[in-house]
Amino acid sequence: MSASPADLVREFHRAFGLDARDTPAEVAPELAAHRGELLAEEAREVAEVSVTGPLDRLAHELADVVYVAYGTALVHGIDLDAVIAEIHRSNMTKRGPGGRVSRRADGKVLKGEHYEAPDVSRVLREQGWAPGREA
Repeated sequence: MSASPADLVREFHRAFGLDARDTPAEVAPELAAHRGELLAEEAREVAEVSVTGPLDRLAHELADVVYVAYGTALVHGIDLDAVIAEIHRSNMTKRGPGGRVSRRADGKVLKGEHYEAPDVSRVLREQGWAPGREA
């Protein structure tokens, strides 16, 4: 069985001496800005290749976005898998009675009356986050 993306990115960060935390915490503004720039760069590449192709390059760029996102979570000490699970739980509540789904004209699934917002703060607190703690 292959390792999870979180495990792979943690291995990379450890091997190259990059920041990695075990408990959610704010980081220095400079580090946070740097991680944001890395994510923006990868997102721009996905947006570009989504239109121009080819598919193998799109797959590569999508994986880069995920890799950098997991790295950013690791820098902040966030268990991103747990956060994704909470977002998924919330997204699944977008279905209405009888499985009814409301969509925007472009196909985006909309929040229905039974929608429950994700409680990401709870997930982070369960991971040891104390709001306002600086790294």
